[in-house]
Amino acid sequence: MQRSTVKRPHDGTRSIITTVMAVAFGVFIGISLPSLHIPKISFSSALGHSFNVSIAEIDRFTADLDKALFISESSGTKRIEFLGSMRLPMMFVSTNPPGAESLPAGIVVSESDLYLRRLWGEPSEDLKKKPKYLVTFTVGYAQRKNIDAAVQKFSDEFAILLFHYDGRTTEWDQYEWSKNAIHISARKQTKWWYAKRFLHPDIVSAYEFIFIWDEDLGLEHFNGDRYIELVEKHGLEISQPGLGANSGFTWEMTKKKDDGEVHKYTEERPGRCNDPNLPPCAAFVEIMAPVFSRRAWLCVWHMIQNDLVHGWGLDFALRRCAQPAHEKIGVVDEQWIVHQTIPTLGNQGESDHGKDKYIAVKTRCKSEWAEFQTRLTNADKGYLKGLRRSMRS
Repeated sequence: MQRSTVKRPHDGTRSIITTVMAVAFGVFIGISLPSLHIPKISFSSALGHSFNVSIAEIDRFTADLDKALFISESSGTKRIEFLGSMRLPMMFVSTNPPGAESLPAGIVVSESDLYLRRLWGEPSEDLKKKPKYLVTFTVGYAQRKNIDAAVQKFSDEFAILLFHYDGRTTEWDQYEWSKNAIHISARKQTKWWYAKRFLHPDIVSAYEFIFIWDEDLGLEHFNGDRYIELVEKHGLEISQPGLGANSGFTWEMTKKKDDGEVHKYTEERPGRCNDPNLPPCAAFVEIMAPVFSRRAWLCVWHMIQNDLVHGWGLDFALRRCAQPAHEKIGVVDEQWIVHQTIPTLGNQGESDHGKDKYIAVKTRCKSEWAEFQTRLTNADKGYLKGLRRSMRS
């Protein structure tokens, strides 16, 4: 009992430490409590919603929305006016497209299509059929008979879009199909100029395949539905029909072969192909009649230069948008066409420094090819330089 009444020397030290820790904990709690009681929500959720508004604001906005539901629709525009004049809370939805972060995600429509709509009736009843594929031709009125014959080769699964480089559009109404086609007119422009401006991937996202074709193509031996069947069967992301013997000068790769449905390889003249899996012996189609899958077009559109309108050189670079390119790019032999090589767009040019207008257009085509290759080379160098820098760091 005597030993139990004797205080151990380290008991005092333990009491002091305990007291200090209790005080420190109390101070920490005191500092933390004010921030815990601020009635605001400021966080980013897994859904990408970021808020910095008070709970009172959220409650007020919710009450206003509920109130709007009780306003009778029969009272004219009263409900619309009420909703339009409500005080809105701050919104920021990081998963929305850039520029649309202040909108609630449920109202954002980030993609579109080229389906024609009525001016009356219910929107849900506008479309009796939604075409799955898009066919574009860049045309002049002088080639109307050729285009009329070409359009007959496509079923109602295909939407038709005409880009008019001569400004003549209403005259095409002599053809019944033209009344349901989309017409876009800008004088003396090329199909790649049109494609860059009117075929943004978000605009044509409704279509599984996009045809970007010239006007001087003979489609006597072509059927659009069968072509799609073959493209899907052989897994082609970028393709074109084979070119018949009367198509003038063309690469060996794009010439029609008679021993199968599709070919993805060919043999060129000696010295042309350093690698059998690379252009122009594989992974290659020309720019006169290319067909792109939705996925490939998403890439190709971004590679098209805004100011280089002829597209020369683009065919050698398409392989970057379908990998492995020697498997995903090919020529459909069973469904073949004839390139009539009518220089109608070339004749839309103007003489330059004494050159004939056709020669002036041709000169720009070649200079654009060189410029495109320079830009692509510099972009590759920039990418590799950045890659090395990141690896070193």
